[in-house]
Amino acid sequence: MHDRIDQLIRDVEDFPKPGIVFKDISPLLADHDGFTAVVNGLAAAALDEAGEPRVDKVLGIEARGFILAAPVALRLRTGFVPVRKAGKLPGPTHAVSYALEYGEATLEMHQDAIEPGDKVLVVDDVLATGGTVNATKELVEACGGEVIAVAVLMDLSFLPGREALGETPLHSLYTI
Repeated sequence: MHDRIDQLIRDVEDFPKPGIVFKDISPLLADHDGFTAVVNGLAAAALDEAGEPRVDKVLGIEARGFILAAPVALRLRTGFVPVRKAGKLPGPTHAVSYALEYGEATLEMHQDAIEPGDKVLVVDDVLATGGTVNATKELVEACGGEVIAVAVLMDLSFLPGREALGETPLHSLYTI
């Protein structure tokens, strides 16, 4: 699968700012077979030995995580929960602020999105420093849930994301 993903992810130099190589997944999403393989690969992180889902919810992190997590939730026959930037969700939310290399960000999730005891799979497109995923884990824990695994399309191994996750299992389809 690694070679197929590599063929379908386009590098965009100097986006969104000079010196950054953006990994554009648009060609992957437009390819039915590639997209299907990615959804199945990410969903595998939440299947038990018998191939049955072992999660109650799948969380997707704004914005590209939504695109991947929603079909993963359908594949696992469970619900999808969006984790959004501050101010985007109506109603009562839990919020967690975290540091970025260039400032601070805040993520929110509805307070009633996760039931106490729910097992959760967190899905995102890229694992970089781990800050976004760790903030999402805090949101799940604030609701009384448990993150059983994190599944990402790409793991940027030259950044400390894996280490930042601690004991939480990471399932990555493509390591850079």
